[in-house]
Amino acid sequence: MEPSLDRARPLPGLRPHPRAGRLRPAHHRGRPLARQHTAARQFATLQHLSGHRLGLNVVTDTGSARHFSTAPQLGHDAAYDRAEEWLDGIRQLWRSWGEGALVVDEESGVYADGTRLDATRHRGEHFGFDGPLNAIPFTDGEPAIVSPGGSGRGLSFAGHNSDVQLALAPLDEASIRAYRGRIHAAAEAAGRSADAIKILFAIQPVLVSSPEEADRLVAASADPSEDALVAIARKQSSDLETDLTGLDLDKPLDRSIFGEHVSEGSIKRLVGKHDADAPLRTLLATHARLGRLNDGSGFVGTADEFADRIEELGTWGNDGVLLWGDLHPVTVHRVLDDLVPILRRRGILREEYVDGGLQANLRAF
Repeated sequence: MEPSLDRARPLPGLRPHPRAGRLRPAHHRGRPLARQHTAARQFATLQHLSGHRLGLNVVTDTGSARHFSTAPQLGHDAAYDRAEEWLDGIRQLWRSWGEGALVVDEESGVYADGTRLDATRHRGEHFGFDGPLNAIPFTDGEPAIVSPGGSGRGLSFAGHNSDVQLALAPLDEASIRAYRGRIHAAAEAAGRSADAIKILFAIQPVLVSSPEEADRLVAASADPSEDALVAIARKQSSDLETDLTGLDLDKPLDRSIFGEHVSEGSIKRLVGKHDADAPLRTLLATHARLGRLNDGSGFVGTADEFADRIEELGTWGNDGVLLWGDLHPVTVHRVLDDLVPILRRRGILREEYVDGGLQANLRAF
């Protein structure tokens, strides 16, 4: 915990909604009845209050589950099994109001037809609940389900459940097409159409005012200092839920230090294209070094160069990108004030939204 907390990674803070403290699924065999029903009602409330613009990023973070329960930590695939049961249960509750159940007839004074409600009783391996849900049905679709997992089990989860898949993968044409192919195959294996899932590749750009400034930043990162390597080790420790800061940087990474719950994809991203005997120092230095947008070696460049890259990704069939990283308001405005007008001039970024909430807008552009 220490390598993450002392640098505020992830950032401690209050949730934007007073009920959001229990949004993540938790495992508690002793009190199984409240979890899904409470979450389903909270999300239904947010879906209505937001004008049907709610998206749920379903993350199988088994490490954080210990804050909600004393149940044993689950392995990687078992955590997805639990998440699938959790999501299936929430959807059962959302759908417990059948067609015509909500009447709202002022003349007769009838609000709802109870015969069209599904009692929905669930007793599963991880959760249990009784329905129906005490929340009115949706008018513009259910909340969009988002998932980030790239493992075999993670892709299967996405194929069965997700509206959006967040992808962390190399951004060359072969890798993008191969990743998209795996997601499409997972959707079709689950009986859905290949285009049922929108795929967004996560990118953390560093946008600067000129190519010369970009070149200076990249050159300055070529020989990372010891402090820079430690900073990368702290970040990776947070992502991998494993403390790397006490390891010998000049020895190869011992993969046995990672628990079964740690994402194999996260480990592969740390190792990259290096051999198994590469010292940890080499792995961290690779992550510390920056690269240029204009030659495909990284994501430092001007807004125009980044727009070029996004446009190129589109020619490979990509649905879109997710910008992540430093979300300080100054940084966000500096990026978007320069980037948004360029993307709109090129027809890459929409200028208005359609009716129908988030679900409709995911497929309208």
